[in-house]
Amino acid sequence: MTQSNCTYISILRGINVGGRNSIKMDALRQMYSDLGYTDVQSYIQSGNVLFHHQQSDTQTLEQVISHSITETFGINVPVLVLTIDKLRDAINNNPFTTTDPKDLNTIHLNFLSRMPDTGLVDKITPERFLPDEFRLSGKVIYLHCPNCYGNTKLNNTFFEKRLKIAATCRNLKTTTELLAMAEKL
Repeated sequence: MTQSNCTYISILRGINVGGRNSIKMDALRQMYSDLGYTDVQSYIQSGNVLFHHQQSDTQTLEQVISHSITETFGINVPVLVLTIDKLRDAINNNPFTTTDPKDLNTIHLNFLSRMPDTGLVDKITPERFLPDEFRLSGKVIYLHCPNCYGNTKLNNTFFEKRLKIAATCRNLKTTTELLAMAEKL
């Protein structure tokens, strides 16, 4: 029995941000191809890579890609791999829905490497961060930052430190575009 190819979306933490962990997207795409992944595409410069591969465990893919990035580029960055269904569910479960295109950049999805410890989540007092809001659903923290993500204390580093977990954040506009690209792949 042959396995069919599945579409995966990998999102890397901290690539090409503030001049650190610089990787050219053409070199990153080539690395994915060298791993045997097909139909490799990237979106913007922040480490969003879509690809086809035989049906596999996303955690295994994360480890292989992360190891290859370390070997190829000499940097260690967390890698999260999502299926189309997981990405679609994350977008559809967004509690901060909007019809105003201007709001797409105020809503962010913080993808977590695993389910967070609820005791650690409960220690975060949401009222302290208003007008910024967050909601947790499974392995995604949804953020609404009306005054810009760059101004919130509820950033990726905050959640990683508080929840003791690897995470990476994308705005709703980028996340929606990744889904559209994955569905066409």
